[in-house]
Amino acid sequence: MRTLYITLAIAAGLAPLLAHHGTAASYDQDKWVTLKGTATEFLWRNPHSALFMDVKQTDGKTVAYSIEMFSPSLMVKQGYKRTVLKTGDQVEIDVHPSLAGTPSGECLGCRLLVNGKDPANGGAGQKGKAK
Repeated sequence: MRTLYITLAIAAGLAPLLAHHGTAASYDQDKWVTLKGTATEFLWRNPHSALFMDVKQTDGKTVAYSIEMFSPSLMVKQGYKRTVLKTGDQVEIDVHPSLAGTPSGECLGCRLLVNGKDPANGGAGQKGKAK
């Protein structure tokens, strides 16, 4: 019985490690794409914040993108606030694109401009390219 309890305790301790997922499996870490569009929704949540935006393509069609971002605690460390993005804001963002070719991307510490300004830099000029 003691062995069973020890095994269950070890399994419970390992469960969080198995739940974490790396972004390299979903996004092309060697490629950057700049998206320009209008924010339709911003979710300040764990484990990742998420930006949803409409991007007008060169053919005139609008495509709805979803962007995976840092957790709120890491975004705060970078200088962002919960109110960083609002519906209707004009957004320019550098992302790692989806490996599956879907309209999605990953922005973990990348360049983000909201209405032409860098919100993590007190609204001053443009921030450099992604880290």
